[in-house]
Amino acid sequence: MENLKLAWRNLWRNKRRTLITVASVFFAVFFALSMRSLQLGSYDVMFKNIIESYTGYVQVQHNDFWDDKTIDNLIKFTPELEAAILEDKNVNETVMKIESFALASSGPQSKGVLVMGIDPLKEKYVSDIESKLIKYILSEEAIKGLKRENIPEELKEQLDIFNNSAYSTTARLQLDLGIDDEDFPELIPLFDKHASFESGYLESGKQQVVVGYKVAQYLHLELGDTLILIGQGYHGVSAAGKFEITGVVKMPSPDIDSRVVYIPVDIAQEFYDCPDMLTSLALQVNDNDDEAIYETVSRLTEKLGDDYAVLGWQKMNELMVQQMEADNQQGYIMIIILYMVIAFGIFGTVLMMTAERRREFGVLVSIGMQKTKLAIIVTYEMMMMGLLGILSGVAAGIPLIWWGLDHPIRFSGEMAKVYEDMGFEPIMAFQPFDTYFYNQAMIVFLIVLVAMSYPVRKISKLDVIEALRA
Repeated sequence: MENLKLAWRNLWRNKRRTLITVASVFFAVFFALSMRSLQLGSYDVMFKNIIESYTGYVQVQHNDFWDDKTIDNLIKFTPELEAAILEDKNVNETVMKIESFALASSGPQSKGVLVMGIDPLKEKYVSDIESKLIKYILSEEAIKGLKRENIPEELKEQLDIFNNSAYSTTARLQLDLGIDDEDFPELIPLFDKHASFESGYLESGKQQVVVGYKVAQYLHLELGDTLILIGQGYHGVSAAGKFEITGVVKMPSPDIDSRVVYIPVDIAQEFYDCPDMLTSLALQVNDNDDEAIYETVSRLTEKLGDDYAVLGWQKMNELMVQQMEADNQQGYIMIIILYMVIAFGIFGTVLMMTAERRREFGVLVSIGMQKTKLAIIVTYEMMMMGLLGILSGVAAGIPLIWWGLDHPIRFSGEMAKVYEDMGFEPIMAFQPFDTYFYNQAMIVFLIVLVAMSYPVRKISKLDVIEALRA
């Protein structure tokens, strides 16, 4: 205890030196935490957007469908199959899907689209299309109308940045435009007046479609228009039909948003001439943790046998997983470089501190202090400075990450186009507190412990005469 008191007093005999050392550790922890949180959070957003917009976490398919996605590789939906799947402890619901391609046209323009036959009621358990129906569109006309109102100048500038953007929630609209919580209740009636968009949804048994926002833009579609779909049905039959556009959705993944068309699954079966057939059964699961998904896939594969393929989201998104893994390795390299910079910074600070205190060490040893006790006190000093820096870095990182959870970084302009070209939403988010949070602090503390060996070694080999002459 006496050594701890001496160490603590020594820290504040030279406040500048102590603060420099603590600051080097502080910035090390702060930047390591914020960078890693931002990187991992962005991965989570990308994965979630794809999984919850398209594949879901687990699907049951025909054995050949994933490798050859033709409408001929279907499974027959039976109550027995559904009951067998629902017996699994991690499965809550099965959601029928038919996935195929068609040529969509409305007037002179046409576009190849992904036709998704969905159950309008049960789809909420997988991708929840209804919650993604557009409520506001910042068209040029809407922006002109809003600018005529009494709104802040900063908001007028933001409206130009997000020209032609669509929103399915008021929260995202508020976030992108940077509107304060206090001002938003007064401004939302103006958005309802000038930018509201009344999307409808699908009803089973009706010739209706809901299209992605980018599809609607490309084909110049409006609510109530007729969309013509032409494709190939089951076993080569012709598939053609007219559908009323009842709604427009804004999908988080630009790649999906630019090519998806949703129709009721019973109408899709009629359109492709495949009654009681499906391309897949998407499963709503209780636990979507990676380990839980792996175990669920293993159990269902064993139970259903060789007649079906049970795929987890990792298998259905192999390319994206590989891309993220490659990017994650690059992230590790950047973190390692950051740690190297941190290590040299901390070691440089320790080197300076040791050189400045060389005469002090010589005086203490010459008047009778044992080198072992002096090394212990200096070790305590280093540990205290390291802990002060780590705790202050963590204390500064927590509010930043906490704020970032509700305020992700959203790109616009050229950077947004780069993200969208890669099929990702132009957004960087922070990850909630997890094991990475403690790992960064522990790694920096280990760096401090390694740097601490230098003054201890110098003290053990201290030449008192030379030190007194320093």
